[in-house]
Amino acid sequence: MLSSIRSLTRALPAKAAAPGLVSAMRHYAIPPMTVKKDPRADKWDSEVFNVMDVPMAETHERVLKGGRDLFPKLTESFGGVKKIGVIGWGSQGPAQAQNLRDSLEGTDITVTVGLREGSSSMKLAEEVGFSKENGTLGEMYDVIRESDLVCLLISDAAVAHEYPKVFENLKKGATLGLSHGFLLGHLKNTGDSFPKDTNVIMVAPKGVGASVRRLYEQGKSVNGAGINASFAVEQDADGKATDIALAWSVALGSPFTFYTTMDSEFKSDIFGERCILLGGVHGMIECLFRKYVSDGMSKEDAFKQTSECITGPLTETISHRGIDQVYHHLIKSDEDKVAFKKAYTASYGPSRDIVEECYDDVACGNEIKSVINAGDRHDRFPMCKIDVTETWKVGAKVRAARDGSFVVNPTTAGVYCAMMMAQIDTLLDRGHCYSEVANESVIEAVDSLNPFMHARGVAYMVDSCSVTARLGSRKWAPRFDYILTEQCLPVLDENKSADEKLFDDFLNHRIHAVMKTCGEMRPSVDIAVV
Repeated sequence: MLSSIRSLTRALPAKAAAPGLVSAMRHYAIPPMTVKKDPRADKWDSEVFNVMDVPMAETHERVLKGGRDLFPKLTESFGGVKKIGVIGWGSQGPAQAQNLRDSLEGTDITVTVGLREGSSSMKLAEEVGFSKENGTLGEMYDVIRESDLVCLLISDAAVAHEYPKVFENLKKGATLGLSHGFLLGHLKNTGDSFPKDTNVIMVAPKGVGASVRRLYEQGKSVNGAGINASFAVEQDADGKATDIALAWSVALGSPFTFYTTMDSEFKSDIFGERCILLGGVHGMIECLFRKYVSDGMSKEDAFKQTSECITGPLTETISHRGIDQVYHHLIKSDEDKVAFKKAYTASYGPSRDIVEECYDDVACGNEIKSVINAGDRHDRFPMCKIDVTETWKVGAKVRAARDGSFVVNPTTAGVYCAMMMAQIDTLLDRGHCYSEVANESVIEAVDSLNPFMHARGVAYMVDSCSVTARLGSRKWAPRFDYILTEQCLPVLDENKSADEKLFDDFLNHRIHAVMKTCGEMRPSVDIAVV
């Protein structure tokens, strides 16, 4: 991964803790248990594709291995779908429209982009080959009325306002496709429901749209390169919904497709991007950067030992070897191992506190309401910039001067792994299946998002994502910064040893076996961010 990133980024312009914390940490140490999961997770099947069962810790899950060798089966799997309408041109729209079009080339299935008449996105769609003249570009509701599969990829706030009209304009027998469970969460808040006798499916790529397109293009000569996806069937009106969803995922270039539910996906996705994927890592870097400067480091070294450490050696190690291998493989000296353990046990409790709160706010619908409210304010109050602090100003200089070498800071590594594990444990406690936990807490971070921050900084990473993710990151990053500053840093400054019980829980955690399985399914091509 780093070799491809380095070559591109160089060219870019310029435990012992306080007594109260110990008890809290031990309270959060997750006991051995069997993860609850939807019984359909290992029973679903396909009439077209050969699915496989893979071990996930003490259980197993059924997945579909994708690849370009499956493209000849797409017409059969899509069934009677002759026109796919991709509605929207935000984070996912451009990637999904182009990937679907390229994968279905030579078939009788047409991919048409639907946008608001007069939208500035019309020109962007035309620039990549969609046009009104050849019937592949049109007004959004015209496209919805004509499509057999409607991939509704407009912003979440827009979905909340437009869904009644979308439902009204679906033609009889059409399948409604979503790439996020946000609408289901909103319908739960309002007491509404999807139209009866309509297939409702979801295919959710485990990466931002730019990654979905970039890896698809990089993998054109490598079978199985791309971004993994999860799929869900919320309603199956005609018995064809599963295969349509799988065809959609394969056509996007997903190397592996995992089962989930729409309810589970919106909770894990909205939650994850506010935590380790975006908001959490941003707040962590700001906190540790200030600490290291206060401890006497130069600002340049402080950035190298926070952001550069995370997006460089930590990302590469976790991506290719697993989370536990940061301690076993990346951290070399006995002294650094002690520092890693202390940082891990000092930061797990505070991290777990904040991620539990975040999950609850997502699950009860508060974060969904927050996104909709913010959408109503956008015209008057645009989102703030997030890379104007000293941290990111220094970071731009450091990236411009890179020489290919990176520093492994054991404290940064310990805090990062603790926050990642706190998110993992919260999701497992709430009954999410292993594949979803791994994808939403680990794989999306190291294989899709961190490379964007590595290339151009935190704003490039966050603002390549959906509006929902961008809003959530801005809201929760300061909370992570604050809780780490208030509860983690004072413990790190004390001359006490680590909480051995909590650290043993980390070393023996079942997620490591899961990540080993996921590693065997890892795409063979690392993303190169341009």
